[in-house]
Amino acid sequence: MPFSVQNVTVGGPDLFLIAGPCVIESEEHALLMARSIAAICRELGVPYIFKASYDKANRTSITSYRGPGLKEGLRILGRVREEVNVPVLTDVHEPAQATAAGEVVDVLQIPAFLCRQTDLLVAAAHTGRAVNVKKGQFVAPQDMRHAVAKITESGNAKVSLTERGASFGYHNLVVDMRSLAVMRRFAPVIFDATHSVQLPSQGRQSGGEPEFIPLLSRAAVAAGIDGIFMEVHDNPAQARSDGANALPLANLKATLESLLAIRRALAV
Repeated sequence: MPFSVQNVTVGGPDLFLIAGPCVIESEEHALLMARSIAAICRELGVPYIFKASYDKANRTSITSYRGPGLKEGLRILGRVREEVNVPVLTDVHEPAQATAAGEVVDVLQIPAFLCRQTDLLVAAAHTGRAVNVKKGQFVAPQDMRHAVAKITESGNAKVSLTERGASFGYHNLVVDMRSLAVMRRFAPVIFDATHSVQLPSQGRQSGGEPEFIPLLSRAAVAAGIDGIFMEVHDNPAQARSDGANALPLANLKATLESLLAIRRALAV
């Protein structure tokens, strides 16, 4: 079940971090965030994968910023990968994007809304890159075994699953911590601490309750996850996507320190 993404072991003994801005805002900002987060992770000994999207195809409003697009976005992600020397993850929304993205990044991420899209899962699997599938807000954790099977039966064993909360009525998400243990039967499990505090579709954009990011993260680490996913921004109020539920960069080190303390306690 464990597999490697460059120097990061997914499903190994160490808690790893996937983090970065929701969307690529500029080349300079992506490099700034990658270098800043990587420095914190090196200091704390946390394996790190940079995350940013070249296109956010599921924004609430048609006028919302989506990103620089496939070609320019992959160029920027390639530069981050080479200059910061960290593995890189990005979302793919269509089967045709998988091959191009797989030539640049280390992990292809399947957005939650698309976790049942067979053609997309198979196309991502065929790149040979690691595939991280976010559990849809509408999918039971037991049913994510089918998403895993679509990838592994396409010849790719490098698959992980991410919990990002389940719809609780309208405009709200809750996290059932049992889902982490259930999905870990099928693949390594990552907890998305920032989308889990999102309040979807609050008018023209989503809101959030970022004050609960550390709380839910601690609970998830105590439940035995393999990795933590956080959208991190140096100025969430000015973020061009998902700022309402992002973790401020200034809070990252202290948050990780608390998670590592729990991880060490579990190992005793």
